Amino acid sequence: MRAIKLLSLVVTCLCGGTLCLAAPEPDKLITVRVASYNVEFGKSATPEKIGEMFKPYKLDIIGFDEAPDGDWTARVGKVLGMQYCFVGKISSANHKDKYKTILSRTPLEGTEEYELTGRGWNPASVVRAVTEIDGVSFAFYSLHISKSGANDGHAHSLSTKVLPKERTKRVIVVGDFNNNIGDAAMKTVEGAGFRPTWNDLKIDVSKEFTYNAQDPEKNHGVIDHILHNNLSDAQATDGGIIELEKPLSDHKPIWAEIVFPRNLENLKLLKESKSEKLDANKPDAGDGK
Repeated sequence: MRAIKLLSLVVTCLCGGTLCLAAPEPDKLITVRVASYNVEFGKSATPEKIGEMFKPYKLDIIGFDEAPDGDWTARVGKVLGMQYCFVGKISSANHKDKYKTILSRTPLEGTEEYELTGRGWNPASVVRAVTEIDGVSFAFYSLHISKSGANDGHAHSLSTKVLPKERTKRVIVVGDFNNNIGDAAMKTVEGAGFRPTWNDLKIDVSKEFTYNAQDPEKNHGVIDHILHNNLSDAQATDGGIIELEKPLSDHKPIWAEIVFPRNLENLKLLKESKSEKLDANKPDAGDGK
């Protein structure tokens, strides 16, 4: 009887060990591959051609600007095997077929569109959706806005009226900002708690351009951007401007691979612990050191 109890105990321990080994890793990073593309109302390429161009990047989610209405975005998705999309209702500056859209590999929830107000052409807008990747929720925004200053344009409207209301912990914002990194408008967006992937990737955008892809002599620098929120402690590990031999639009597409910690609460506790240790190791003012 004693031998049977001992054997049962050993089996229980082994099973427990197996369960522990099989449990999900709470600190495992989640990788999200995203892209942004102003397609100039589909003037220069079919959605199928754009889908083929994006195939090698194995994307999870894409934000389009100046996209045609109807099934245009869904047709890109058919090529890529990405079946979920959301098409906004506000066309930039009331022009024909300049909508903001989202294409995703995973289902979209909480789809919304916000009109942005301010200096420059109007109306402008940003579309938003939430999707779950690897068991974690992400809020994704795709926009097209006008060039402006710090407090008078669409970037200010986005930064003060829309993004502060977001409750999802991991946020990605992409689109045609019509502003360069370093401009007052982009500093306003960064001041709202967002970081451009160019910074993570150490890409000197002052030497590059995303517009005009079809007329490089009249380029306006890099005005298309991907940003992630600072509170998510995310970091871009790959990405850049996609250089095409034959442009498919007047803009160049951009993409990024961004990694996010799975457990932000553990990360917060770890940072607090490190901070406490650093404080404990600091010499007291009375030590004269």
